[in-house]
Amino acid sequence: MKVNVEIDCTPAEARAFLGLPDVTPLNEAMVSEMQKRMAENMAAMQPEELMKSWTGFGLQAQEQFRRMMEAATK
Repeated sequence: MKVNVEIDCTPAEARAFLGLPDVTPLNEAMVSEMQKRMAENMAAMQPEELMKSWTGFGLQAQEQFRRMMEAATK
């Protein structure tokens, strides 16, 4: 025997029916905080700033690798 039950309701109605909490205020707060942080960090996303941070790390990594290889050969 096969029984199909189809329920037509919105996500909010389903949450209320199942007794789940309404997380809309929390979601809105999280989205606004993420938007604020993204707006504050837009200057770091400029190509010049990205290249500065990437090359700085790259040079440090190269120097550390060179020192590690020197230490291994001794």
